[in-house]
Amino acid sequence: MRGAPDRFELVVFDWDGTLMDSQARIVACIQGAFRDAGQTPPSGEAASNIIGLGLDEAMAVLWPQADAGQRAAVGAHYRRHFLVTNEIPSALFPGARAMLERLAAEGYLLAVATGKSRVGLDRSLGETGLQDLFHATRCADETFSKPHPQMLLELMDELGVAAGRTLMVGDTVYDLQMALNARAYALAVCHGVHPPERLLDLGPLACLESLGEIPEWLAGRGGRNASANERE
Repeated sequence: MRGAPDRFELVVFDWDGTLMDSQARIVACIQGAFRDAGQTPPSGEAASNIIGLGLDEAMAVLWPQADAGQRAAVGAHYRRHFLVTNEIPSALFPGARAMLERLAAEGYLLAVATGKSRVGLDRSLGETGLQDLFHATRCADETFSKPHPQMLLELMDELGVAAGRTLMVGDTVYDLQMALNARAYALAVCHGVHPPERLLDLGPLACLESLGEIPEWLAGRGGRNASANERE
């Protein structure tokens, strides 16, 4: 068995629900997309539950009996709603910017692994002005969707960091399972989509209440002696 390292080199963040409070907008866009396709929209709870997955994977969960063409049509409606017509604001969670700036100043490599499309992530990075803080990013339309480990594997390979020095920060079970699948470490934040009890079932090193806690947690090597997320 091995414990967490004394210091992580790479910290990878999910975007929606972790750094950005975008749940209301995503749910509204999903429901609008189904209506546009002439289908009964999913409940708010069902739509929230798939946040973090790639769009194709999310549509497969929400409309499993649909064929590929029907799912593609709903996906196209969703992209139009999210990128063009929907005006529900999405803001960074409190403390997100200061936390990222502090970690960057302390020498951590920072990355994003998200279920968003490349167009959607680039737009969010531009609107928030955070693009220069991240050394690499991966989106669900560029590789496999979470919880497949490929996003993390590609980021670790690009930045030259081993799994044992990589920490994935997320708010969903998809984020945490991806970290496990990549043999990296996971840290949960409890202000997002999935409740703490679901997150804790996957054994993250900790489940923090706010993003502002992350620098101190890392500085104290929080979870170094925790056993919940140790791997052979």
